[in-house]
Amino acid sequence: MSECHAPLADLRIIESSLLGPAALTTSFADLGAEVIKVESPAGDYIREMTWPIIEGTSLMHYHLNRGKKSIVLDLKTEEGKQIYKELVKDADVVVETMRPGALAKLGLGFEDLRKVNPEIVFINISGYGATGPYERMPSHGIAYDTWSGAMKPAYDEDGFCYIPEHVSVGISAAPFVGGLAMLAGVLRARETGKGCEMELGQSDAAAFFDWYRIESHMAYSRPEDVVTGNKADNYERRPVATAGMKEGVRYQVYESSDGHVLFMASEQAFWKNFCEGIGRPELFEKWPGSKYADHARGNRELQSELRDIFKARTSQDWLKFSSEKNTPIAPVNTSANIIDDPQFKARFKVLPHEEHGADMLAFPVHFKGEELPEPGRAPTVGEHTEEVLREVLGYGSNRIESLRETGVFGAKEA
Repeated sequence: MSECHAPLADLRIIESSLLGPAALTTSFADLGAEVIKVESPAGDYIREMTWPIIEGTSLMHYHLNRGKKSIVLDLKTEEGKQIYKELVKDADVVVETMRPGALAKLGLGFEDLRKVNPEIVFINISGYGATGPYERMPSHGIAYDTWSGAMKPAYDEDGFCYIPEHVSVGISAAPFVGGLAMLAGVLRARETGKGCEMELGQSDAAAFFDWYRIESHMAYSRPEDVVTGNKADNYERRPVATAGMKEGVRYQVYESSDGHVLFMASEQAFWKNFCEGIGRPELFEKWPGSKYADHARGNRELQSELRDIFKARTSQDWLKFSSEKNTPIAPVNTSANIIDDPQFKARFKVLPHEEHGADMLAFPVHFKGEELPEPGRAPTVGEHTEEVLREVLGYGSNRIESLRETGVFGAKEA
């Protein structure tokens, strides 16, 4: 496998970011884009946020800012603003991951920057977006999970409410939605010569990711003779979306002899394969089911049979059976043990902590016959200031030193 020319090697992004929304450009850096993270002299305090902290720096920083270059500029100074505009002049995208209008207050908003570069694509990503009654509310990542309905409050044994373990939807959804829009903006700008301004709320992305449940509720608000359940359920409505899986039998989680597996024989053909594969054709004869989407809803007699059947073999035995007998059965992993799964090992490249500060999952898309360049380690504050000024803007040593004297890179050390 040969190393490929990075797909986004000719893309330059100027990023003004704080905390988790920096995820918007992580995959761009993975794909070879030059992402220049402009930090204040104090730096992005993401390096200190959340656990785990690895040798003094957070996993969140190692992951979200890998492959990026850090340059320090005091944007309250005229010199800092001028350098920022020079960086934007030959860039494709400016990313503002803070409250909408933060850069505009410094004279570096979209209207200011498009005068420097008419093709610039400007995107702001914030908590709740640039409009609406929540626009100015401060927030953190889990807020978008609670706002969108993706997280349900739980209670402990003493009756206190707490945040349960859950997938972080809001901070994970926004980078993919926003990233797609960024590329669309760049493609159009290169074709037409005109950039654009866009904005995205992480809350919006969280709701968009959970479209199936939200849209199912909207559908069920319509009359029952218009919006029904499945044919296999005699058109009776189940609870919304995945909540309706609880009553399933042929599509359900079962305990194996050493763990759990997910059984998914909702199609009649798969169900028949399963029954014949385990030598129990009478189960199919008794409960043949419908052709499609039949979960044998509420059939406790069958569920009891399947409970005993699955418990008699190991999870790996069932996965082997799945391949040999053409019956959908999946492993049930956890975020802790998935790294031991053979499919994970075969598919995922792990960026090692020796080079990257933390063990991290590499970009998951495979370019056949090619291998993506490995992203660099997440930068320290201002690590690439001189490199960027020299290589991107062509500044010489004397000019850099002169700028240093002005304090544009922060207060000069005594």
